[in-house]
Amino acid sequence: MRNSTMSGSGQQRMGGQPTFILNEDTERTSGDDAQTSNIAAGKAVSESVRTTLGPRGMDKMLVSDGDVVITNDGATILDEMDIEHPAAQMLSDVAETQEEEVGDGTTTASVLSGELLSEAESLLDDEVHPTTVVEGYHQASEFAQEAIEEEVVATDLDDDQLLQVAESSMTGKGTGDLPAGDLAQTVVEAVRHGDGLGRGDITVHTQVGSSSSATDLVEGVIVDEDRVSEEMARSVTDASIAVVEEDFEVAESNIDAEYQVSNVDQLNAALDAETDQLREYADTLGASGADVVFVDGDIDDRVASFLVEQGLLAFEGVDDDTIEDVRAATGASRVGSVDTLEEEDLGEAEALRVEKFGDEELVLLEGGEAATAVTIFARGGTEHVVDELERGLTDALDVVTAALSLGGVVPGAGATETAVANYVREAAAGVEGRRQLAVEAFADAIDVLPRTLAENTGLDPIDALVDLRGQHDAGTTAGIISEGQTGTIDDPVEYGVLDPAAVKREAVQSATEAATMIVRIDDVIAAN
Repeated sequence: MRNSTMSGSGQQRMGGQPTFILNEDTERTSGDDAQTSNIAAGKAVSESVRTTLGPRGMDKMLVSDGDVVITNDGATILDEMDIEHPAAQMLSDVAETQEEEVGDGTTTASVLSGELLSEAESLLDDEVHPTTVVEGYHQASEFAQEAIEEEVVATDLDDDQLLQVAESSMTGKGTGDLPAGDLAQTVVEAVRHGDGLGRGDITVHTQVGSSSSATDLVEGVIVDEDRVSEEMARSVTDASIAVVEEDFEVAESNIDAEYQVSNVDQLNAALDAETDQLREYADTLGASGADVVFVDGDIDDRVASFLVEQGLLAFEGVDDDTIEDVRAATGASRVGSVDTLEEEDLGEAEALRVEKFGDEELVLLEGGEAATAVTIFARGGTEHVVDELERGLTDALDVVTAALSLGGVVPGAGATETAVANYVREAAAGVEGRRQLAVEAFADAIDVLPRTLAENTGLDPIDALVDLRGQHDAGTTAGIISEGQTGTIDDPVEYGVLDPAAVKREAVQSATEAATMIVRIDDVIAAN
């Protein structure tokens, strides 16, 4: 029996005759060419974000159809880029996963992925089998996780440590004219509010029109709604809040019917009955003790005037997400009709303020210390500033909550990465066969992170790496500290540079998975 072979065009040769199994429009890349192409694409993605790493990292301007985004956030950069190559898209997915899981470290994960691919390329050139590389990388990843655990400096964090985590996350990101330390204070106040809030209870609301120094914490929620009447109050203290899912309009009959009116008295009686029905909405709300009502339906203009007479403040057409925010902040219950509204259905707020920003009105619903949801109200002079400020605040909130709930903090500034690389390199001595080469390559790949930090800070990357390794070998924690116009090598814990251990764990895991998946691919078949 003759052996069969497959050509690069997707045809199989049987008995000397070619048998086509792929569409003629299909493109196929196999073997070394496929691996080279995929690795090159992954490295290109990594290089695109490498210069943004660290507090001295640079920003990227991304322009698409006239829209401009200026940021150094890795996840945003990769999301905005129009990436077509499937292997490159996998590295973009790494950043997305990192963002979803722990909220920060997206650039770290992307850069590490690219460097793992670069080291793998050298191993493949030396004829180390891809499976050996994959096995070595996975073993090295386990060593790296062990090393990260050994670097944890605290798990039960106080406010000062949380401030350091938040400030470390935001340093180098666009914060307008407000120092990262001030924003970090706002972030910690939000997380520590009351008895402590979960990440889902804290939102960031942005508003253009002031400097970032006007950024503040609202102990409650911000609602983008307009009053149904300009005659209604703009503020209410000790407010009782009703949430009603109903249209405040004349009820429509389910039966098609015609009414004949033969005189003016009959017409007036019909209008009076309709008015009484509309007035009943306002009277019922007033009797319930409510001061403010949020309605998901429409409010008739006549009902609005009756609500003004009752001294009520009302908002109509409120979407479901906003109603949920109001309910969560005030404790109000959603009712299907004003007729079923009872006192226990009402929520409470210390204060409600309607403030105008430019042409837009916002409702600030504040519950004080009892509020179960808070909002960071971020301000900025331009859309670009508030967008980047929002990204920075979101990352800081994510890392602070991750540090509290997912295993504490480790030294930042590349110190943990240096310790991990040293640990993996030492552990490689106990690995047999060619896998040892892959484990050592993994350690070399991790070195790219402190090396890049040094380069972005203005230090000589080789000298800095040698100094870092030497200090860690001597038992001293050392990292790349950004100071003034350059950097220095010192203990990041003393400078308050702390990162959540969860960010490091997730970066190692996701980067390893992406790199090993790409290395295993030896055939790319693309069909139109």
